[in-house]
Amino acid sequence: MEKRYCVRDSRIDEKTISLQETLFHNANGYIGVRGTLEEGCPEEFDTMRGMYINGIYDIAPMKQAEKLCNLIEEKETMLNVADTQTILSNFSGQRFSMFTGKVNAYERVLDMEAGTTTRNVKWEMPDKRIVDISITRMTSFAEKSLFTIDYQIHSEDFAGEVCIESLQKGLVKNYCNPHDPRLAGESHMHLKKKDGWMEGTKSYLVSETISSELTIVSGVAHEVYVNEKKMDEILPEYIEEAHEMRVKFCIPMCPGDTIRIVKYTVFQDSIRRTDCREAVRACMDEVCRGGIADYYEKQKQYLKTFWENSELEIRGDKELNLSVCFNMYQLLQSAGTDGCSSIAAKGMSGEGYEGHYFWDTEMFMIPYFVLTNPGIARALLEYRYKTLPQAEENAVLLGHKKGALYPWRTIAGKECSGYYPSGTAQYHINGDIAYAVVLYYKATGDWQFIKEKGLEMLLQTARLWMDVGNFYEGRFHIHCVTGPDEYTCMVNDNYYTNAAAKHNIEQFLKLAKRLEKEEDWNAFCSIHKLTETELKEMKQAAERMYLPYDEKLKINPQDDSFLRKPIWNLQKTPQEKFPLLLHYHPLHLYRYQVCKQADTVLAHFLFPEYQSKETIENSFLYYEKITTHDSSLSTCVFSIVASVLGMREKAVRYLGDSAKMDLLDTHKNTKDGIHAANMGGCYMAIIYGFAGVSITENELILNPYVPETWEGYTFRISYRQSLLRVNVEKEKCTIEVLKGAPVQLEIYGEKKKAVPGKPLRIEK
Repeated sequence: MEKRYCVRDSRIDEKTISLQETLFHNANGYIGVRGTLEEGCPEEFDTMRGMYINGIYDIAPMKQAEKLCNLIEEKETMLNVADTQTILSNFSGQRFSMFTGKVNAYERVLDMEAGTTTRNVKWEMPDKRIVDISITRMTSFAEKSLFTIDYQIHSEDFAGEVCIESLQKGLVKNYCNPHDPRLAGESHMHLKKKDGWMEGTKSYLVSETISSELTIVSGVAHEVYVNEKKMDEILPEYIEEAHEMRVKFCIPMCPGDTIRIVKYTVFQDSIRRTDCREAVRACMDEVCRGGIADYYEKQKQYLKTFWENSELEIRGDKELNLSVCFNMYQLLQSAGTDGCSSIAAKGMSGEGYEGHYFWDTEMFMIPYFVLTNPGIARALLEYRYKTLPQAEENAVLLGHKKGALYPWRTIAGKECSGYYPSGTAQYHINGDIAYAVVLYYKATGDWQFIKEKGLEMLLQTARLWMDVGNFYEGRFHIHCVTGPDEYTCMVNDNYYTNAAAKHNIEQFLKLAKRLEKEEDWNAFCSIHKLTETELKEMKQAAERMYLPYDEKLKINPQDDSFLRKPIWNLQKTPQEKFPLLLHYHPLHLYRYQVCKQADTVLAHFLFPEYQSKETIENSFLYYEKITTHDSSLSTCVFSIVASVLGMREKAVRYLGDSAKMDLLDTHKNTKDGIHAANMGGCYMAIIYGFAGVSITENELILNPYVPETWEGYTFRISYRQSLLRVNVEKEKCTIEVLKGAPVQLEIYGEKKKAVPGKPLRIEK
């Protein structure tokens, strides 16, 4: 096994336990399980015990200080579903715990080829006898509703009765922290047990959300092995209580014996199934027929294909390479693939930001999937199409006569942002989603998606810009919005927002022009009441979009008043005052030139055609001095633009900050969940930055270089149904088409054609 596919940790203490819960969580895009200890922790420990289903939510109140018109009064929030993690083992009255007796050896392993996490413990009991405990967890990619715990005990010198209790708990709460705006401020009970029953050796629990009235059915089954022999004759004791179902096995043990309990959990929900009970029964029967060995093998095969399609290896920096592989794996674990869900800001690893989906998905994660797994990218866009009606309703609530405004944060499609200056006012999310639609189309050529869904999304988002903006003195302006930088809110003509709106409208008009040549055009215009007059007005708005420019500094100001503010002195700000949002009143921050994250710099990466390289460089250097990178979405963007500008040392430094953010916990809040968007941004920094990948309507462009501290790197990307392998060395680059048709590309400014079976070698 290559070490680059394994993450290991042997720390066990109160300070790191919640961090390990995040780093060693299991997920498959449908189920997410925090890496909590089966037996639990001491009550005084700050842990976040959680099991989640992507897209499952309840409604919680949103308290507003004043009831102003159309401010939201309730929000969708993720919830803990039935907890099936608990397994308690008792050795002749001595209950196993990492915090009693003595831990003689301990290690946790995330195996990204096997798709499992394992906890190995050599435990010395209070009476000095020793057992080895190995616990392996898996959320299956082959059967998305399946979560397994493989619990093995080997006796070194223990003789006596081992009692193992396995629980399914229906009474669960969510984590909260009233002092951190990035977490829920209050803990509510969102789930109630509705029913429970036994069928042979299987137990089932029906839960219902309190307000959203969604149903979740969980099923649990066990297999018992003694010294590798399956023991169907060992019958457990079943105990059903008010809010939980308990199974208890009592098994005699001698020195040298190994007892193994395999626990299967399956989930079904009413968003995806009309009859959850029948679906969970059928799924459980299928799982039990297959067995754990079969699902382990399927998991390995799935991940073998995953790594083959998304290979990215950096030679000469093993630590960086491990971090990059970890980030890519976490993106896979986080992504909804059924069109019913998306990717939460924390993936499925924790409850930060209450499980909400943001612009993160389209700006930082879809660009990853577009090049490695286009099918997942399409599913994520289909989720946005599915919630387009709610986006249209949201636009009406905010006073718009036409178009759609996607919510800044959501789960099922409704706006869930309580503080509108840095939430709902971020209208740029429309342009972000439009950008992802266009990027997907350019990379895949999937015209069917554009015709059936994408063009409608582009139309309704473009219409919103026409309603919110206006012409003044020959230019099109957009007022009272917030760009990506949340330390500067409610401004006029934010450069990023205006550039995203311009791109949104331009790309709609371009794709609409293609559809005009097909018989579907008249039907499209009729259904959406689209007229030539409206198309003409859109064209004028895009052409006359105001993009702020300062002649003196030769930069693009972040907005029309940004440069008139005093500059915040970051060098004189005490380190303990970061992140600024936790230590300064928002109004205080808004009055300064200080950026939480890349804003104009991000626009220069996404829309470089709107400015000269000189302006982009000037802007980069200007904003670099006043950006705190308090947001996890910042350093990856600075790395990309530094690469484009030839600032290679800076690009490497920013990439390192991005790549190791969670494994090293540099933002000190990974305990609340991974920084999923940064993980996508890390990939983008390498592929779109170091490798210089960009995609036009007609070709793939590469302009790769190798940083001084690396030996080289290799990556694979999908482009128009072809799979390419690119090997970059100091003096040459080799491109192979592994699958699919020949690919037209441009490398180092030269037009080339890569053909299957004939590696294309380019000398620098």
